[in-house]
Parts: sequence; structure tokens; C-alpha cells
Amino acid sequence: MDIGFDPIIGALNTSLNVRQVNQNVISSNIANADTPGYKAKTVEFETALREVLGADHQLKPSETAEGHRVHRPTDPVEPEIYEDPNGVESLDGNTVDRSSEMVKMAQNQLLYDASAEMLKRKLGMLKYAISEGGGNR
Repeated sequence: MDIGFDPIIGALNTSLNVRQVNQNVISSNIANADTPGYKAKTVEFETALREVLGADHQLKPSETAEGHRVHRPTDPVEPEIYEDPNGVESLDGNTVDRSSEMVKMAQNQLLYDASAEMLKRKLGMLKYAISEGGGNR
């Protein structure tokens, strides 16, 4: 019997890792707000996270055939980092909007904190199940 790794824990771990990448990109944008010619970057990870969660409503390949690769929640996710196409270029060629980046940073931090809290609770439930469930035998 394959008990595998809990997909919720894997998804929350992925969310935390990707939120950290996003925080670094946002921080870099803010740090370069006064750099002439700097183009603001953004992270696309919702698609990758949907793929990990299996929420993209596509049939998954099976691992029965050689060469098939099934993505698991424990596999690392590489979010795409690209230049923000919505950036408005200033006179010096910079596309960073400092106030917009600060809002993105606050949102990202809230989502990171929520994922961390959910992971903490999930692990707490597992710990409870292990410690309380094993004592009744």
C-alpha cells in the first residue's frame, strides 16, 4: 500500500517556497526603483501551483509508460519570472511603481503567513493523531 506524502502538506510547502521567490522579486523591484532602465519583474506561479494541486482539470499521464512524468506535490516548482508587461515606463526607462510593489509585498506576506499557519495546523493535527491515536492500542 502506497501511503505517499500528504498532498496538502506538499501544496502548502510549494506555496511557501513560491511566495519566498515572489518576495525576493518584489524586493528586487523596490530596491531598483531608482535604477535607470530597470524593468520591473513579476512571478507567474498560480499556473504552477494549480498544476501541483491538480486543479487544472487536465488528465494526468500515468507513470506506467516509460518517459511519463507525473508531478507530485513534493516535487519542486519553478515559477516563471518575467518582465511585468503592465509596467509604465518613466522618463529614465524604469518601470517600477514603488507604491504598487509595496501593495504586492503586503499581499504576498499575508498569503505567506496564511500558508504557514495552515501548514502549522496540518502538522499539529498529524502530531495529535500520532500521539493520541497510538496510545489506545
